[in-house]
Amino acid sequence: MFVRILGIILPVFLIVAIGYGYGRRARPDMRAFNRIVLDVLVPLLVFSALASKDFDLIANRALLVGSIVVVLGSGLLAWPVCLLIGEDPKTFVPPMMFNNCGNMGLPLSVLAFGAAGLGPAVALFIVSNLLHFTLGARIVSPQASMWAVFRSPIVLATVIGTIFALLHVPVPSEIMLTVKLMGDATIPLMLFSLGVRLLSIDLRGWALGLVAAVVCPVGGLLAAWLIAPWLGLNATQYGLLMLFASLPPAVLNFLVAEQYQQEPEKVASIVLFGNLGALVFVPIGLAAGLPS
Repeated sequence: MFVRILGIILPVFLIVAIGYGYGRRARPDMRAFNRIVLDVLVPLLVFSALASKDFDLIANRALLVGSIVVVLGSGLLAWPVCLLIGEDPKTFVPPMMFNNCGNMGLPLSVLAFGAAGLGPAVALFIVSNLLHFTLGARIVSPQASMWAVFRSPIVLATVIGTIFALLHVPVPSEIMLTVKLMGDATIPLMLFSLGVRLLSIDLRGWALGLVAAVVCPVGGLLAAWLIAPWLGLNATQYGLLMLFASLPPAVLNFLVAEQYQQEPEKVASIVLFGNLGALVFVPIGLAAGLPS
């Protein structure tokens, strides 16, 4: 089991390390690169996964319910910890709820569960992001606008892909192949971008970061463990839920905190130490979810 888990997580962290090493050497401006990934490649990945013949949205509805419980449950469990350590809930709670199911979760799901894991993992990514840009943004800033969320390419791709999935609309093979080739490029590019972005994270809030590195995955795993027996999940779905629950805070939390000026330097430390903590907690999630 150890060798199997190592084989799953090692490629992910190696790509992140390559991005970090290149970022230290070249100091690239990643804004245009990240814009292309978010506006073009991620929507294509979302559509191709949802519209794929291999993905059944209805069959995965219990998994999606489980992911919502994990997100909300993590927030509820983190709130008293936040009050105990004297931090602002608007700073601490959202990173505990919204994990790195894009940059880290998608490649880990494919490596752990093969092609069958991609569609459900993308669905988990969509649910988490929709909650992040609606509920999460409102936690950080009660004045956050919801209109921008529903105009984003990711949400539009989600709506179109969901319609195709529910109605089983056939997509010409040439078009699907083109979309899939571009969408599949998203996964290594997001990992590479995560490595570069780690260069900009502040180390000064290390104590808060260490607390968050434990609270985020522990809260997620506890919520998943409590809800899973009630969902009737198959083995792959159960494994994906446990992996989802064990993931560290998303880098996106830093971008949202920076946008609304909600102590972004503290959120940066939470993200950095949380992703370092993934070296401990992601193997735990995989060990709990992988069939023996």
